Order: sequence, then C-alpha cells, then structure tokens
Amino acid sequence: MSEQRFDCIIVGGGPGGYVAAIRARQLGLRAALVEREELGGICLNWGCIPTKALLRASELRHLMREAEAFGFELGEVRIDVAKLVARSRSVAKRLSGGVRSLMKKNGVEVIEGHGRLLGGGRLSVEGADGASRELAAPHIILATGARARTLPDLEPDGERIWTYREAMVPEALPASLLVVGSGAIGMEFASFYRDLGVEVTIVELLPQILPAEDEEIAAFARRAFERQGIQIHTGSQVSGVKRTDAGIEAEIRGPEGESSRIEAERLILAVGITGNVEDLGLDTTAVRVEKGDIQVDAWGLTDEPGVYAIGDVAGPPYLAHKANHEGVVCVERIAGFEGAHPIDRTTIPGCTYCRPQIASVGLTEKAAREAGREIRVGRFPFQGNGKALAYGDNQGLAKTLFDARTGELLGAHMVGPEVTEMIQGFAIARTLETTEIELMRTIFPHPTISETMHEAVLAAYDRALHI
Repeated sequence: MSEQRFDCIIVGGGPGGYVAAIRARQLGLRAALVEREELGGICLNWGCIPTKALLRASELRHLMREAEAFGFELGEVRIDVAKLVARSRSVAKRLSGGVRSLMKKNGVEVIEGHGRLLGGGRLSVEGADGASRELAAPHIILATGARARTLPDLEPDGERIWTYREAMVPEALPASLLVVGSGAIGMEFASFYRDLGVEVTIVELLPQILPAEDEEIAAFARRAFERQGIQIHTGSQVSGVKRTDAGIEAEIRGPEGESSRIEAERLILAVGITGNVEDLGLDTTAVRVEKGDIQVDAWGLTDEPGVYAIGDVAGPPYLAHKANHEGVVCVERIAGFEGAHPIDRTTIPGCTYCRPQIASVGLTEKAAREAGREIRVGRFPFQGNGKALAYGDNQGLAKTLFDARTGELLGAHMVGPEVTEMIQGFAIARTLETTEIELMRTIFPHPTISETMHEAVLAAYDRALHI
C-alpha cells in the first residue's frame, strides 16, 4: 500500500475539523481532512444550523398567533410539515456545500472514508467501497464529534422513540410529545414542537431544567415554558416505557419516589451525547478515554505524542464554537505560531435557542459562591426595556456577577428575546478582562434590548436607572 504524507491530518470534517484544516493551510502546513459522511459534521447537517431553521419556522407560527395584538387579523394558518422540513434540510445542504468550497479554496485535500490510527503517525482510511489507503503525518488531530446518548431499556427505534435526527424530519406533527432531558437539545425541541401546537411534557432527572445554567435564569425560563403550556417534571426519571398502538406510555418516578404515567405519541431522548471514540484504532496508542471523552491537555494533545483531539470528542462544553477555537489553537501550537494561546473555558458562551432564548458566559452565581468569591449581583428585567415593550416581547431577565473586590466580570446570564445575539458583548468583556467601570462607561445604543445588559451592570452597584 502506497503511503501519502502530510504535515497534519484531521479526522472528522465538523466545525472543529474543517476549521483546523483551514488554519493549518493558512500557516503553511500541508493538510488532509478525512470525513466518512458529510462535511460540516453533525452541527451543520443535523444540529446547530438545521434546528435553527426549524425554530425560525415555529417562531413565525407564534408571531402569527400574536398578530391580533398588533392590529392584524389572520385567517386559519395551516402548517405544511413537509415544506418546513425541506427548507431546514436545504439550508443544511447549502452550507455543507459551502464547506467543500472552502476546502478547495484553501487547498485542503479531502479524503472520504473512515480513519483508523495505526500508530507511529500513520492512519488508514477505508472508503465506502471497502478499499483502504494509508496516510502519514507527524500530527494527527481527532475531531470525530459525538452522538446521542441512550438509556438502558430506552433505545430509539426511529418510530415512537426518537433521537434528534428523527425529531428534525417528522413526516407529521404528533399530537403529544414526551421529551426526556432538558438540556439545550431537549428544550429546543420542546419549544419547537410546542409553538407548532403539540402538547409537550418534559422529564428531567436533575432538580432544575437547563442544568448548566444559572439557577435563577433556569427558574425564570421554567415559568415561561409552563405559561406556554409545557408540562415539566424535574427530579424525575423515566423508569419504564411501553410501546402502544397510539405511541408510548411512560412510567415516571418523581422526586419523592411517587409514580405516575404519561402517554404520548412520540418520545424524544435528549439525555446528552457521548464521543465517537470507537473504531479509531485508539488501542494502538496511549490515548486515554474517560466517560466517552478523549483526555487532552490545554492544547488538545493526548497522552500519545503527535495525536490530538478537539471538539465534542474531547469533552464538554459540547459546542460548535468551542470546537472551532480548539481547532485553531491546536494547529497554531503544532505550527509553532507565536500568538498561540490556550482557550479560557470561562469565556466560552453558551446559547439555547428556545423561546425564550437563554444565553450565558462565565460562572453561575452558585459556582461563584462555592468558589469562595465575594460577589455583587445585578439584575434587570426586560419589562423595563423600551424596545422589548414595543416588540411585545418583554419577558426576560439580564443578570451580572462581579467580584466585589476587583470589579472583575465573573459571569453574565440572560433569558429573553435575542439574548443569543447579545451574549457576545459579555464574552468580549470577559476576554478583555473588563471590570464594571469599563462596562458602566460603555454607551449602549437606544432603543435596543442590549440596554438591559448595561442596566444589569449598573444594578450590581445600585446604580440602575430604569427600575
């Protein structure tokens, strides 16, 4: 078998892998990208992008219901599920094609097939036809992503029990839906289906929905979801599921051990993800895997010299933008780039695109207090914001956390309209090590919903102006 040599090989063409390949070429490295399915990975093809197209559709349906308050009378609105899904898939396909164009533009060689480490800087790639070829490079980056986690006795069947894939391409809307898990994936699907008129119930094992978020923000979001008619069971778990002619019947065990039954046409399993670490040839290396995640240092280097891992396969937070930056950082370290710098994970923002949206960066209030930090907390409700009132969407809250001694912005948390577009302001502030003084002196344009961010900063120091 002839061997093809590169400076750097990236296995996996998702948001971490393809960005790493582009940065490698920018730095003068000869790079190859190995992908067995679709360029863009889960995020672009089955995650971040197509789900936002779906959520945009459900948002429009919600706005149609609210039209009368703005002076419009609409007749009966019919939902064409096939067109709704087709548009989402079209958006994903267009962007996947865009990634392929970027590879060509940057001179990245794309090799289709499944990659396996052979040790000693070598990689075999098996194509769809079963034929193999061998590649070699001193640096191999694993960016193989992750897949939906399943639970014992709750295996998806693609018909009654769905993963995110089936939930994105329904042939028809179910009358009722049970969502198991209330992280970002679970809440986005719950919001999408509820806004299209589906009866939705959520079961979450932990005491709060959106477990990664600040407790106060999660509680605010829960009240908003319940006002929309979503039924929420926290501190609860599905102890058994029976498939019926009408769908499923789930046995739910509550926080006090009490039992109840929930019937639904469909169930979405959204209990997290696990890294794609199987069949990569890791047994030929010293790479360590713990709880489905490849263990790496701050630069993405594993315990095996010359083998790196980035993105979801390298552990939480499982976010596309985290994968992007890990790819850049990893390649810059490989190339000896002078400006290379590891990621500060406290500056990585998180966004959930349900209605209302949730966005955050940095420490939660609980985490800050547990770390022994003396803090100042600022809050500002969107009810005091002019643009939110004018838009008819004033249910929201902005919250800031500062170190009481130094004024360091420790964290920021928001729930409400367009907060996923605004959180980058606080992310920039964290990256620049901004204190409360610079944020107070920053002039926010009026009228914008972003003014709530300024007011939440002022409120932390008892200087809020509009409440």
